[in-house]
Amino acid sequence: MIRQHWWKILGILLLVYVIYGGLLFDVPDMPVIRQTIRNIYFHVGMWFGMIFILFMGVVFSIRYLSASQPDDDLRAYAAVKTGLLFGLLGLLTGMVWAQFTWGSFWVNDPKLNGALVGILTYLAYMVLRSSVEDPEKRAKLSAVYNVFAFVLFFVFIMILPRMVASSIHPGVDGNPALATGDLAPEMRVVFYPAIAAWFIMAWWLYTLLFRTMRLKMDVDALVDDYNQ
Repeated sequence: MIRQHWWKILGILLLVYVIYGGLLFDVPDMPVIRQTIRNIYFHVGMWFGMIFILFMGVVFSIRYLSASQPDDDLRAYAAVKTGLLFGLLGLLTGMVWAQFTWGSFWVNDPKLNGALVGILTYLAYMVLRSSVEDPEKRAKLSAVYNVFAFVLFFVFIMILPRMVASSIHPGVDGNPALATGDLAPEMRVVFYPAIAAWFIMAWWLYTLLFRTMRLKMDVDALVDDYNQ
């Protein structure tokens, strides 16, 4: 039992460590952001988890396009829903951070606006799925859209903001918290475990969501067969 679920136990232990270390370990007292820098373990970590699980959704979509297995479509759908949850949590933690550092929950910044548009791109994926009734057609359209949505998402959050010099969000000139000298050494002992923890949590939530959706489909199929 433990051998089968070791990665879940690891994820829980890592997250507990991140919460403890994120709140209590020493961090540099930097101008303006002060102690709010601790939010990097959660805000940035959640976005890393989001990108990871959205990438897995693209993998499942490509697998569906190549083999037309319904489970791959369902896996991609579950991955996108999980990614959206992590993305919305990332936006929320970012807005709280912005309030303390910039004095407003939202500012007209290319990085922030790009992140919001990226999330809206994936919300359009949800609308697309709900607007097509034929299962096979819905799966194919969703798979193609999912691949392009992931590419567009990176354009909105990585490429376009770097083309605008006026962004005040960290990471415009490089990878926030990953570039050499961008993160204090004492914070790395929490930040890197945080990335691993949010990866595991994203995958765990995805697996739970996929199994729930798969079970619902099976139950609906049994009900339809019974009614016929």
